Amino acid sequence: MDSLTQIVLGAAVAAAVAPPRHRRAALLAGAALGTLPDLDVLLINPFTDDPVARMTWHRSFSHSLFVLPILGTLLWAWLRSRGGRVAEAPRRWFWAMQLALVTHPLLDAFTVYGTQLLWPLHPPPTMWSSVFIVDPLYTVWLIIGCATAWWLRERRGAQRALVVALVLSTGYLGWSLVAKSIVDRQAGRDLAALGLADAPRFSVPMPFNTLLWRVVAMTPDGFVEGERSIVADRGPMRFRRYRSDVEALQAVSALPAVRRLAWFNRGFMKAEVRDGRLVLSDLRMGAEPDYTFRFAVARRDARGRWSAVPPEQPQWPWEATRRLPDMWHRIWAEPIVAGARGADARQ
Repeated sequence: MDSLTQIVLGAAVAAAVAPPRHRRAALLAGAALGTLPDLDVLLINPFTDDPVARMTWHRSFSHSLFVLPILGTLLWAWLRSRGGRVAEAPRRWFWAMQLALVTHPLLDAFTVYGTQLLWPLHPPPTMWSSVFIVDPLYTVWLIIGCATAWWLRERRGAQRALVVALVLSTGYLGWSLVAKSIVDRQAGRDLAALGLADAPRFSVPMPFNTLLWRVVAMTPDGFVEGERSIVADRGPMRFRRYRSDVEALQAVSALPAVRRLAWFNRGFMKAEVRDGRLVLSDLRMGAEPDYTFRFAVARRDARGRWSAVPPEQPQWPWEATRRLPDMWHRIWAEPIVAGARGADARQ
């Protein structure tokens, strides 16, 4: 999630657990601890300019459920030894600090990026993908709760505001999982009608909401993409078919950067040749043809053979922001498309 959300989540959790007389200090400490895991970029970026490494090492050791409790305990023990507020209420501060740290990667896991909760173990990163990385309806309650608690300080209303904020924000996450399950059931039926019942697929909410969802399923020659509005859509989903250079991707599949990406994004990649280079786009973040993460990983010689190149992030015109008004309209209106069930995908 975005930094502001992590800051106010950490602040709200810590202030709800710490003693009332320490509430403002807990808000500040929780805000700092809530953003601490994302400072891993300060440790990663100075040591590599490889964009694949930077992407796939982010949310790894600093987001591990094995690492953060140890870090929290060491920090708590050091602060307790110095006296002050932590020494006055050690048990409450222990849990305030632990929860402010651990809730960060757990919230990140609700996005599609991928969070390595079990690092240094090596399963694919967790991506529950039920909320967008910025979602005002999750964050606003936490902002209100923290602001109220800062103003009221030790008064009973501050604790109530924090609890209500955490209940509402957590309830919103619960709703996001319900919405995702609704979309996944419909997508499963409609993909089965296209002969893609067993195809690898994912669903992810469109920016800033949980009402409009994007579904992608892999095919032998590329992938299909469709949208589903929880509010407006009533009929079957319609999928558009896109091609990927699967032969080129197979030819370079043993390259370290490609293997790392395939592990990180679970194979949800589009391969295309641009200016003699093979560019891999992460299908999870963006929408055709605009993707947040693209990597040039190989170059083809005159004989048609591929060889590795230092990964780069090529840039070309990006039109996704211009689609936001259309996205907002799409939430409330089902598109009128002539043709039979799944016609777009059969074209």
